[in-house]
Formats: sequence, structure tokens, C-alpha cells
Amino acid sequence: MATSPPFPPHPPHPGGPPGDGAPRDARGWRRWGSVLGRARPRSWGRLRYAALITLLTLSGLVILALVREQTGTEGFLVGLGLAVLPVPLLVAAFRWLDRVDPGPWRNLVFAFAWGACAAALIAIIANSFATRWIATATADPSGADTLGATVIAPVVEESAKAAAVLLVFLFRRRDFTGVVDGVVIAGLTATGFAFTENILYLGTAFGTDQLTGDTGIASVTAATFFVRVIMSPFAHPLFTVLTGIGFGFAALAGNGRHLRRALLPLGGLLLAMGMHALWNGSSSFGEFGFFAVYAAFMVPAFGLLTWLAVWTRQRELRTVRDELPVYAAAGWLTPAEPFALGSMRARRLAREYAGLHLGRPAAREVARYEADATSLAFLRHRGRQGRAGADFPVRERELLDELWRRKDVARPALDHAARTTAPPVRVTAPPWPVHGAYGYGPGPQAYGQGQPYGAGPAYGHGTGPAHGQWQMYAHGLQAHGQGAQVYAPDPQTYGPGTQAYWPGAAHGPGAAHGHGPGPAFGQVPAYSPGPAYVPGPAYVPGPAYAPGQAYGPGTVHGQGQACG
Repeated sequence: MATSPPFPPHPPHPGGPPGDGAPRDARGWRRWGSVLGRARPRSWGRLRYAALITLLTLSGLVILALVREQTGTEGFLVGLGLAVLPVPLLVAAFRWLDRVDPGPWRNLVFAFAWGACAAALIAIIANSFATRWIATATADPSGADTLGATVIAPVVEESAKAAAVLLVFLFRRRDFTGVVDGVVIAGLTATGFAFTENILYLGTAFGTDQLTGDTGIASVTAATFFVRVIMSPFAHPLFTVLTGIGFGFAALAGNGRHLRRALLPLGGLLLAMGMHALWNGSSSFGEFGFFAVYAAFMVPAFGLLTWLAVWTRQRELRTVRDELPVYAAAGWLTPAEPFALGSMRARRLAREYAGLHLGRPAAREVARYEADATSLAFLRHRGRQGRAGADFPVRERELLDELWRRKDVARPALDHAARTTAPPVRVTAPPWPVHGAYGYGPGPQAYGQGQPYGAGPAYGHGTGPAHGQWQMYAHGLQAHGQGAQVYAPDPQTYGPGTQAYWPGAAHGPGAAHGHGPGPAFGQVPAYSPGPAYVPGPAYVPGPAYAPGQAYGPGTVHGQGQACG
């Protein structure tokens, strides 16, 4: 277990390579990273992938032969053509849910292939064996079929599908970080399983229609297609998603909570089995039992899980907006990027902007930049909660180096997206004068040049010019005072027509926001070639209002009248 440091490391020099200027112990991180890498030789990883691919390929060939044997060639082709129809919609829905922190394609392909090949093969063999054994033991084939559908099938099928989620959770732990990952992996596994099962059911129904001569809407094929593809394409994904949610909450649990990490997936699996059994047994509840279960349980459960998935997705976006500003303060990101990366619309606009001006390779670079920044935000969030692994500094440095390598392409696109998507800020000056420390002048110029505020002693902390000569008011944004943040996480800071940093405002005599001798932030170009906060500290040395300068008791606003 590791926790994130309070401040991230500073970025390298603008002109140097990604590794230049890294903290002194960065070499140690890389050295330990290489040691961790050698702990798992590449040959072992390749052997594992080869074995997995071989297993899935053999399972696919066997399941293909079994389904074709039961349905015939013509029935298999008809079932395949009808069963494939809901697959693109379900895959697109889970991919949309995974857009905040997209997982690797190999994990998604593995999940679908496992459900369509390995899980389907296990279910067909185990269900057939169990049903025949029960029929032989009880001498009641009808009762054996009912018992197999309501008890045996839910246990076998949900366990077979849950194996894919377990494998990803154990061996691809870096890619399995929360509830959304569990929902996506479980949903795609169940989508593959339902695809193979629908081929079998629809192909068998087509063979039955050929024997009876039924066609059209009255056919068994049409009824099976309506129930399995039109009414309940989400049935299997809905069951297995409960298991995925259990694994997702286990991923969010601390490393020391072993009991919780074991019980949460088990609880999700039991819920999936229970709902699956209820669904399969609905036909035995009477003439309208199926529709009663569908309306009372399936539709509300589907709506509830959809809401949970979407809410979790929005929570992930908030995590991105909350965690990335610390990297902007250290100079790895620009102040506008946390807002842009925390908005899916801004992300899309950034990719489109890069593709329009620099081509599709640039759009892919921006997409990769967005994914790495999101992974960095989630990594720091886990580190602050004490849930990060021992390789936290290695992983953080890897992600920061990837961001730094793509910054020249991604930063202009994200800046454009931030300015385009930020809501406009309307600031209207009141019609009456405002007395006190801040007032409204005719424009963004210094206050109180020769205008008295009233009789009385001046505000004084020393000698120097009167208060107000350094105070600016531009487009509704006050000049930064002592202790004010250089950047603000409020999206309104980056609104069109509103500049977050007024070039004329300063924190001290002649210094513009402490960014060094260059122009104040906000002038053209929008982003300087180097990081936002290098070199030197973010604020100029000394207090924001130097003694003897900010307020002078001997100098007043106006002609001979003190500031009251």
C-alpha cells in the first residue's frame, strides 16, 4: 500500500527530453521499475498469452461444431444472422460507458471471446450432463428439465461468465480500478455468451419451423427472436453485471481488507444467480408469469443499474477535475486542462480540432493524452486514499513522461476545447458606486486616482502609495491578492471572453503574477512554450503587499482627503 506525495514532481526543462530535469530519485524509480519488469519475464507473458489464445480457439471450434450439430447448417446460418443484430448495440453501449478511462482492447476482446467460446462451451456440457443425471436419478425428464433451467443453468452459466471477470481482476489489475471496469468486462462477457446461446436457440427454432411448416409471425423462430433479441437482449448482461459490480467494489476496497475483497464478488455472483434463476423460472409461474417478472423485476433492475453506471461515469469525470489541478500547479499541465479533461464534450472537441488541423495521427495522440491523464488522476486518487500499490511512483512517472511527450500536440487542442465549452460569464457593473477596498471605475484601470473615499485616517501599514494603485478590475475578475490561487478549478474561470489573468494586474511592484520576467499569463500566445510555473517559485519572493508599499498612511486618495 502506498500513498501519493502531497505534491507531484516538477516537469523537466522545456527544451530537454522527457527524462531531463527529473527529481534526483527518478533513477531509483526506473531502476526499481526494471527490477519489477524482470520479475515477470517476457517469455512467461508470451507463453501465457499463447496458452489463452489456444484455449479460446479450441473452445470456439468445439462450440461451433456442437451448435451446428444441433441446428444444422441452414439453421446455424439463420441463427447467426439473427443473433448478431443486438451485439453492436450492446458493445457500443459498454464502450460508451468506458470512454472516460478506456480499457485496452485486448481485455475487451478477451471478455467477449471468453463468453462466446469458453463460457458457452462449459454451460452446454455442464447443463446437459446435469440434466441427464437428474433425469436418470429421478426418472422424471420433465422435472429434470425444469430443475436444470431454474437451478443448474444459473449456477453453471454465471460461474462460467464470472471466470472472465476474475481473470482480468487478477492478471490485469492495473486496468481494473473500479465499478465501471467491472461493469464493462462483465457486460461484454455476457454479450458474447448471449450471442452464442441465441445462435443455438434461434437455429433450433428455425429447424422446428421447417419440420412443422410454420412461417411468418406465427413461427417459432419469430417468437424466439421477439423474446430473446427484441424484449430481453440485456438479460444476460444484466445478470453478469451484478458480478462485475461486486468485483468493482472489491477493487475500490483497501489492500488490507481481504475479507471485503472476497465477499463483495461472491455477493455479486449470488445476486446474479438469483436473478437468473428468477428469469428462467418465470415461465412456470403461470400464463403471464414471464411478463410479470419482466415488468416487476427485469425492467426496474435494468433502469437501476443503468443509472448506477452513468452516475459512476460522472463521478469519474469529477475525479479527473479534482485530482489534475495539482499537476497543473507543478507545471505538468496547463491551468485549462483539468477542466477540459473532465468534460467528455471538451475531449471530443480536442480530438476533432487536432484531426482537423494536424490529421488523424494527431487526433490519436490527443486521445492517448486524454487516456493517460485520466489514468494519472485515478492513480493519484487511489494514492490519496491509501489504495495505490507499491509501484505508485514508477507508474506516476511513466504517465507523466507520456503526457510530456505528447504535450506539444495535445495542449493547443485542449486549450481550444476548454475555451469553446466553458460557459460564458456575464458580469454587469451595478449602477451605483461601490465604496471600500474595491470599486468600479470606467474600465480596467487603476482605482481612485484623485478620487477621495471620505474623511478620516488613511488605511496605513507603512509608507508608500495609497491603496488602489495596484488594484485592477477587469471583466469581473479581481487582481489576485495575498494567498489567492494562481489557477481556479471553477470552469467559469476559462469562459469565452473572460481572461483568467489580467495582464496589468500584479502581486508586487512590477511583477506580473510571479511568472518571471516574461509577459503575464493570458497574452498571446495562450500558452508559453515551457511549463506554466518554471523557473522559480509560483509567486515572487516576499509578501503580496510589501510593508511600506501596499498602504501608505501619508498618501491619500484624492486631493488632500484620506481614505476612510
